Amino acid sequence: MEHNCGFTDGGRWFRYRAAAIIVEEGCALFAGNETDDYFYSIGGAVHMGETAEDAVRREVLEETGVEYEVDRLAVIHENFFSENHGSLNGLDCHELAFYFLMKPRGTRELNSNSYTVGVRETMHWLPISELDKFKAYPTFLKEYLTSSHSGIEHIVTDERKAGKA
Repeated sequence: MEHNCGFTDGGRWFRYRAAAIIVEEGCALFAGNETDDYFYSIGGAVHMGETAEDAVRREVLEETGVEYEVDRLAVIHENFFSENHGSLNGLDCHELAFYFLMKPRGTRELNSNSYTVGVRETMHWLPISELDKFKAYPTFLKEYLTSSHSGIEHIVTDERKAGKA
């Protein structure tokens, strides 16, 4: 059994996560499921003893059924949020995520058969130019994907504060 790099302590929850930024044909890949009313980035918890880069490769393969190659580490994201449903209900959450830009494959074809916490996940190619029309997390991706970058960016979001992201 693999152990995730994360813990719950009283009313607080922490997770170290590796995530992918996958772009093909002007669309970014997000996941969704039948219980949540939003889309979320491809990725998951880093396991003890696993590098973030190995974790993102594993998570992308698990969720999409396709092996993507890592291009580079793009963003270190510190995310603070509170949940009002699901397994994180009522917890004060802190997530540290490493976002890796994946190399495009030239096709949006996937072979997904992914489940998270027993719920089937579905993959969605959302047009980057229309990301603001979707409830999609992390919220910084729309701006990030429509501007140029060099090096690694450090982004902090605090969604515990009403109206702030």
